[in-house]
Amino acid sequence: MLFLFDMTFLMHWSFKTGYHEKAARQFLATGAPMPECKSWQRFHAPGSVQGWIIVETNDAGVCYEHAAEWAEFLDWDVTPVFTDDQAGPLIAKVYS
Repeated sequence: MLFLFDMTFLMHWSFKTGYHEKAARQFLATGAPMPECKSWQRFHAPGSVQGWIIVETNDAGVCYEHAAEWAEFLDWDVTPVFTDDQAGPLIAKVYS
């Protein structure tokens, strides 16, 4: 889905049971590049089997493509998120 403005997505991933080593080897071999997007940052939770990617894009397909590339190894939750500056005017419409 192409948006007329940039959206931010929080992509939460966790290793599927039994896939940690396979996923780690794939990550080390490829670097797990993201599809073309405005920006992204990846975070790993030390000592756990989960992490997050924050993606800025006007194309939600970027998130879908990356999740599909890693679907063999990872379970995903992808959530569009808003900053305070973006959410404020929206919530003001509800309570004004």
